[in-house]
Amino acid sequence: MTAPQQTLPARAGRSGARPGLGALSGLVGRLRVRVLTERYPTAVDFCCAVALLLITAAPQHRELHTRPWIWVLQAALVLPLTFRRRAPFAVFAVTAAVAFVQWLTTHGMPADLAVLLALYTVAAHCRRQRTLIAWAVVELGVLLSVLRWTPVGEHGSLLDNQIRIFVLLSGTTVAAMVIGLNVRARRAQLSALRQRALDLERSRDQQSALAVAEERSRIAREMHDIVTHNLSVMVALADAAVYANPRSPERATDAMRQSAETGRRALTDMRRFLGVLRADEPDALRHPQPGIGQLAALLEQVGAAGLPAELRLTGDHAAISPGAQLTVYRLVQESLTNTLKHAAPGARARVRVDCSPSAVTVGIDDDGRPGAAAPGPGQGIAGMRERAAAYGGELSAGPLPGGGWRVAVTLDLDDPTPAGPGPDESERAAAG
Repeated sequence: MTAPQQTLPARAGRSGARPGLGALSGLVGRLRVRVLTERYPTAVDFCCAVALLLITAAPQHRELHTRPWIWVLQAALVLPLTFRRRAPFAVFAVTAAVAFVQWLTTHGMPADLAVLLALYTVAAHCRRQRTLIAWAVVELGVLLSVLRWTPVGEHGSLLDNQIRIFVLLSGTTVAAMVIGLNVRARRAQLSALRQRALDLERSRDQQSALAVAEERSRIAREMHDIVTHNLSVMVALADAAVYANPRSPERATDAMRQSAETGRRALTDMRRFLGVLRADEPDALRHPQPGIGQLAALLEQVGAAGLPAELRLTGDHAAISPGAQLTVYRLVQESLTNTLKHAAPGARARVRVDCSPSAVTVGIDDDGRPGAAAPGPGQGIAGMRERAAAYGGELSAGPLPGGGWRVAVTLDLDDPTPAGPGPDESERAAAG
């Protein structure tokens, strides 16, 4: 009693697995047929045409023995279907012409199914105008066939039989045309979906590339402002220490200490900036981004490097967004760095910042001697223009008539459609 009970689950498992294997094998078979049809359409159509020729010849094999020339009509009707995908309307024209010759010489035969296949192919691959022409030709052939080949029935008149056969054959032709039109519409829909998917993928790639380029530009701009400014100050302090060392070692020591402090500040800025890019940097949240409130310390720094500067700040800057304040700070920082590098010794700088709820006006000018080297077309001016454009401002930078250099810009804080949320708004939000 126990042995049969043990074999039952195994048998049930095998019988339960058979439907799954059958479905899988059927799916694999359909995929193979589809791949063969897409890769070798002419070869597949030729095989189908030969198979149709043999199938339609079987019911009339006796007549084919007595009248072998009917094989010519059979082959002329069916074999052109080999090229039905490449030239559907031409194949239909050949098939219709052979069917007319058949109407003139003999009676109907099963191979006339080739006319319906040719009509289906025209509907599936050609325009509606050609499809209607092909359908009208087939309907004319149906009418001629009914008028000539309809036999006299036992339970009705000849006209009744002709009407019934005409309705039946006309329904068949309409069905062939409608199926072809549905296949064509489905293919068009699938093609549109594929094209839409390709367009969406291309748009996604373009947006990703633009985002990467924008991020690279922002990183390059920020690195330029941090590194260039601090290195310029450190170089100026080092030169001052070398110059003052023989006469006043105390002043040289102070200059070196200020240079070291500037380097530490640069490292802090770099750590904060890289901490925004790296999620594993805990110190980034403890170092807020500079703003308008840090302009006084910035002017003291460049003053220690040999560029005396005065600040005139009007208005309340507390209500200004952190991104706009950082933009103002970077504009002033880059302008003073250019003055420190290019202005002649003894130059002085003036910084004016006017704050209002709707705009911030920034002006930086110096009184360098005429003939002092002016800032070249480097990354600094381009980065300043990008920062100003993010808030709807247009930067103006150029030499003054009496010597020196002036930078002026007005940031629009109420612009409803700015060029972006500010080049440093996301960075400020991440840094807290």
